[in-house]
Amino acid sequence: MSRIHILSFALLLFALAMPAAADDRPNFIVFIADDVSWNDFGCYGSETARTPNIDALAASGMKFTNAYLTASSCSPSRCSIITGRYPHNNGAASELHRPLPAHLVKFPKLLKEAGYYTALAGKDHMPQDDADEKAVWDDKRGTNVPGNSGGEGHWVDVVQKRPKDKPFFFWFAATDAHRGWDADKQWQADNYGPKHNPDDVKVSPYMRDEPATRDDLASYHNEITRFDYYIGQVCEELKSQDAFDNTLIIVMADNGRPFPRGKTRVHDSGMKTPFVVSWPKGINEAGETNNKLVSVIDICPTFLSLAGVKVPEQAQGVSFAQLLENTQNLSKRSYAFSEHNWHDYEAHGRAVRKPQGILYVRNARPDKAWLGPADSVSSPSHKDIVDAKDKLTPAQADVLLAPRPAEELYDTSDDPLQTNNLVGNQRYAKHLVEMRRIMDNWQKETGDSVPANYTTDFYDRATGYVDSKTGERIKGNRPYGDWAGQEHNADKINASGPK
Repeated sequence: MSRIHILSFALLLFALAMPAAADDRPNFIVFIADDVSWNDFGCYGSETARTPNIDALAASGMKFTNAYLTASSCSPSRCSIITGRYPHNNGAASELHRPLPAHLVKFPKLLKEAGYYTALAGKDHMPQDDADEKAVWDDKRGTNVPGNSGGEGHWVDVVQKRPKDKPFFFWFAATDAHRGWDADKQWQADNYGPKHNPDDVKVSPYMRDEPATRDDLASYHNEITRFDYYIGQVCEELKSQDAFDNTLIIVMADNGRPFPRGKTRVHDSGMKTPFVVSWPKGINEAGETNNKLVSVIDICPTFLSLAGVKVPEQAQGVSFAQLLENTQNLSKRSYAFSEHNWHDYEAHGRAVRKPQGILYVRNARPDKAWLGPADSVSSPSHKDIVDAKDKLTPAQADVLLAPRPAEELYDTSDDPLQTNNLVGNQRYAKHLVEMRRIMDNWQKETGDSVPANYTTDFYDRATGYVDSKTGERIKGNRPYGDWAGQEHNADKINASGPK
């Protein structure tokens, strides 16, 4: 063999031994809204929201219609996504504001170690004991810039200033549309268009059609439109850098809207999430709707596997990468599990769904109404329901129902509002037996439990943040109790249960 051939062969071996070039690996962006329900984007049928940029991503990408959160509660949901684990397997982080244990890994850290540039801009709310955030994020920005406290103000700057020789993972987290509706005070009509007109708002069946509720909903949709605007700005910047086609983008939310029968509910109105995926280089059927079952804990193994990074044993999700290739490909998931633990009020709710539209709910705190969080209880929309008393529809009355059933079963294809509890209906007896068994197996294998020393209510159940007896603002700094699964050391359990 000549010296030229030997040299050529050596160079080939060297090239094969080198990691893939940066532009061969996909970039990743998660756009996560704060407190937005699945059907509050135009592409999901909203008749109120203006979301042209999200709608455009759905039209050129893929829209999932059966994507579910593991918690309809801010920090438990985010911590679950970032670790790829069920909330009770994240230890104390299964309850609002409480931290992840130090031994669990946030998956962007693994991407960073594999050569990705990682950044978080906007809302964090993923606390961790003994956290070394510099090991996870190359760049970390807050929520506020002059004229915008919605969490989006740093997004474009992060994209512009990224190193161009590395693939990237960006967690772009808005505080829109969390209550106090600061977009109303910071509105930029030249960028966002006119504010939403309360007269044009479509009121959810779970709420009463009253002026105060319409005003409340209009302000909520203003924040969704602001969120959408900055997604469009980021996409334009990616296109100008010729990086858009190889960037896998997910647009989603952390939990349902902060209105009656939204946030903190394990029903679809709280737990189903919008899930728009854009990736021109990787999605073969642009504009398709995918009805396969997806859980948000599946994001972690999907991103890591696409980046060529080993998925850690702690991850309980399954990759949905094959669904991006072809909507007809089989899903690796047969069930999606969700849970609700303490968020302002004591709670222990569990749910499991099948792709066929069967939803089973188990409630270990049936004596209390499932009100929603304190910010919703404090809202005009909730007050409308309380004031109406005996004039409520079944969907509205469910918000205040106490005691509640310990078990609920729904056929969501026939009952999208999930108000007709089928427990006791002989036509669905086999479904009930199956879902009970699946739930039992999941709770046992993942170490779930109902704590005896549970965290109790921090706020007033009648008035939310204001004490109904004294009229003063409740500080809400009472002691926490045990977390679900603590007695089984569930934070050390990696078993996923049924999938």
